[in-house]
Amino acid sequence: MIEHLDGAVIPTGFDVPVEPLRRAAHYTGEAGCIAEARAFAAHFLERLRTEWCAAIDDRTDGAVLLVVSELVTNADRHSNGPYILELEGTDTAVTVSVYDSSVALPRIFPRDPERVGRHGLEIVHALAERVTVERVPVGKRVRVVVSLPGPEPLGA
Repeated sequence: MIEHLDGAVIPTGFDVPVEPLRRAAHYTGEAGCIAEARAFAAHFLERLRTEWCAAIDDRTDGAVLLVVSELVTNADRHSNGPYILELEGTDTAVTVSVYDSSVALPRIFPRDPERVGRHGLEIVHALAERVTVERVPVGKRVRVVVSLPGPEPLGA
Protein backbone atom coordinates (compact mmCIF):
# COMPACT_ATOMS: atom_id res chain seq x y z
CA MET A 1 0.00 0.00 0.00
CA ILE A 2 1.23 3.48 -0.79
CA GLU A 3 0.00 6.63 0.86
CA HIS A 4 0.44 10.12 -0.52
CA LEU A 5 1.11 12.98 1.91
CA ASP A 6 1.54 16.52 0.57
CA GLY A 7 2.89 15.17 -2.73
CA ALA A 8 5.33 12.76 -1.08
CA VAL A 9 4.96 9.02 -1.69
CA ILE A 10 5.21 7.03 1.52
CA PRO A 11 5.43 3.23 1.24
CA THR A 12 3.53 1.65 4.13
CA GLY A 13 4.30 -2.02 3.58
CA PHE A 14 2.95 -4.83 1.48
CA ASP A 15 -0.66 -5.21 0.47
CA VAL A 16 -1.70 -8.36 2.29
CA PRO A 17 -5.10 -9.98 2.49
CA VAL A 18 -7.05 -9.07 5.58
CA GLU A 19 -9.79 -11.68 5.46
CA PRO A 20 -9.04 -15.41 5.33
CA LEU A 21 -9.58 -17.10 1.99
CA ARG A 22 -12.97 -18.82 2.16
CA ARG A 23 -14.65 -21.20 -0.25
CA ALA A 24 -17.56 -23.62 0.08
CA ALA A 25 -19.03 -26.34 -2.10
CA HIS A 26 -22.29 -28.25 -1.90
CA TYR A 27 -22.40 -31.99 -2.68
CA THR A 28 -25.41 -34.22 -3.28
CA GLY A 29 -23.78 -37.53 -2.37
CA GLU A 30 -23.84 -38.84 -5.94
CA ALA A 31 -20.97 -40.91 -7.28
CA GLY A 32 -17.80 -38.87 -7.72
CA CYS A 33 -18.51 -36.34 -4.97
CA ILE A 34 -15.53 -37.36 -2.86
CA ALA A 35 -13.14 -36.94 -5.79
CA GLU A 36 -14.77 -33.58 -6.59
CA ALA A 37 -14.27 -32.46 -2.99
CA ARG A 38 -10.57 -33.41 -3.12
CA ALA A 39 -10.15 -31.48 -6.38
CA PHE A 40 -11.97 -28.50 -4.87
CA ALA A 41 -9.61 -28.61 -1.85
CA ALA A 42 -6.51 -28.93 -4.06
CA HIS A 43 -7.59 -25.84 -6.02
CA PHE A 44 -8.23 -24.01 -2.72
CA LEU A 45 -4.70 -24.83 -1.49
CA GLU A 46 -3.23 -23.54 -4.74
CA ARG A 47 -5.13 -20.26 -4.33
CA LEU A 48 -3.95 -20.06 -0.70
CA ARG A 49 -0.36 -20.41 -1.87
CA THR A 50 -0.88 -17.62 -4.39
CA GLU A 51 -3.08 -15.17 -2.47
CA TRP A 52 -1.65 -15.65 1.02
CA CYS A 53 1.88 -16.81 0.07
CA ALA A 54 1.16 -19.78 2.33
CA ALA A 55 4.07 -22.19 2.74
CA ILE A 56 2.26 -25.46 2.06
CA ASP A 57 4.66 -28.35 1.62
CA ASP A 58 3.77 -31.74 0.13
CA ARG A 59 3.18 -33.27 3.57
CA THR A 60 0.71 -30.57 4.61
CA ASP A 61 -0.95 -30.65 1.20
CA GLY A 62 -1.50 -34.39 1.63
CA ALA A 63 -2.74 -33.94 5.19
CA VAL A 64 -5.38 -31.40 4.19
CA LEU A 65 -6.56 -33.54 1.27
CA LEU A 66 -6.75 -36.61 3.52
CA VAL A 67 -8.79 -34.69 6.11
CA VAL A 68 -11.16 -33.54 3.36
CA SER A 69 -11.48 -37.10 2.06
CA GLU A 70 -12.21 -38.56 5.49
CA LEU A 71 -14.76 -35.92 6.49
CA VAL A 72 -16.58 -35.94 3.16
CA THR A 73 -16.60 -39.75 3.08
CA ASN A 74 -18.14 -39.81 6.56
CA ALA A 75 -20.78 -37.26 5.56
CA ASP A 76 -21.50 -39.24 2.41
CA ARG A 77 -21.93 -42.51 4.31
CA HIS A 78 -23.71 -41.36 7.45
CA SER A 79 -26.05 -38.55 6.44
CA ASN A 80 -29.35 -38.72 4.62
CA GLY A 81 -28.89 -35.83 2.31
CA PRO A 82 -26.52 -33.33 0.86
CA TYR A 83 -23.49 -31.97 2.66
CA ILE A 84 -21.36 -28.86 2.50
CA LEU A 85 -17.58 -28.61 2.48
CA GLU A 86 -16.28 -25.27 3.71
CA LEU A 87 -12.60 -24.30 3.57
CA GLU A 88 -10.97 -21.32 5.23
CA GLY A 89 -7.28 -20.52 5.24
CA THR A 90 -4.51 -18.06 5.92
CA ASP A 91 -0.74 -18.41 5.88
CA THR A 92 -0.83 -20.22 9.25
CA ALA A 93 -3.72 -22.71 9.09
CA VAL A 94 -6.43 -24.31 7.00
CA THR A 95 -9.83 -25.03 8.54
CA VAL A 96 -11.91 -27.79 6.97
CA SER A 97 -15.58 -27.87 7.97
CA VAL A 98 -18.18 -30.34 6.79
CA TYR A 99 -21.87 -29.82 7.48
CA ASP A 100 -24.26 -32.74 7.07
CA SER A 101 -27.84 -33.64 8.00
CA SER A 102 -27.06 -36.41 10.49
CA VAL A 103 -27.42 -35.54 14.18
CA ALA A 104 -25.31 -38.58 15.19
CA LEU A 105 -21.93 -37.36 16.41
CA PRO A 106 -18.87 -39.21 15.12
CA ARG A 107 -17.13 -41.63 17.47
CA ILE A 108 -13.50 -42.53 17.89
CA PHE A 109 -13.13 -46.22 18.49
CA PRO A 110 -10.46 -47.71 20.76
CA ARG A 111 -7.25 -48.57 18.96
CA ASP A 112 -7.47 -52.01 17.42
CA PRO A 113 -5.01 -52.95 14.66
CA GLU A 114 -7.23 -55.92 13.76
CA ARG A 115 -10.32 -53.79 13.17
CA VAL A 116 -11.10 -53.27 9.50
CA GLY A 117 -12.31 -49.76 8.79
CA ARG A 118 -13.51 -47.01 11.13
CA HIS A 119 -10.03 -45.50 11.47
CA GLY A 120 -10.89 -42.25 9.69
CA LEU A 121 -11.42 -40.10 12.75
CA GLU A 122 -8.23 -41.44 14.31
CA ILE A 123 -6.37 -40.33 11.19
CA VAL A 124 -8.02 -36.91 11.26
CA HIS A 125 -7.08 -36.40 14.92
CA ALA A 126 -3.48 -37.38 14.18
CA LEU A 127 -3.21 -34.78 11.40
CA ALA A 128 -5.09 -31.94 13.07
CA GLU A 129 -4.21 -29.24 15.53
CA ARG A 130 -7.84 -29.17 16.65
CA VAL A 131 -11.04 -31.12 15.93
CA THR A 132 -14.47 -29.95 17.04
CA VAL A 133 -17.92 -31.38 16.47
CA GLU A 134 -21.11 -29.49 17.13
CA ARG A 135 -24.76 -29.87 16.41
CA VAL A 136 -26.22 -27.24 14.12
CA PRO A 137 -29.91 -26.66 13.24
CA VAL A 138 -29.76 -29.00 10.25
CA GLY A 139 -27.48 -31.73 11.67
CA LYS A 140 -23.85 -31.31 12.64
CA ARG A 141 -20.61 -29.61 11.73
CA VAL A 142 -17.22 -31.30 11.99
CA ARG A 143 -14.45 -28.71 12.00
CA VAL A 144 -10.75 -29.54 11.69
CA VAL A 145 -7.85 -27.09 11.89
CA VAL A 146 -4.60 -28.11 10.18
CA SER A 147 -1.56 -25.94 10.95
CA LEU A 148 0.64 -24.85 8.09
CA PRO A 149 4.43 -24.87 8.33
CA GLY A 150 6.06 -21.49 8.61
CA PRO A 151 8.10 -20.04 5.76
CA GLU A 152 11.57 -21.44 5.23
CA PRO A 153 14.31 -19.38 6.88
CA LEU A 154 16.34 -17.22 4.49
CA GLY A 155 19.45 -18.96 3.22
CA ALA A 156 18.06 -22.44 3.95
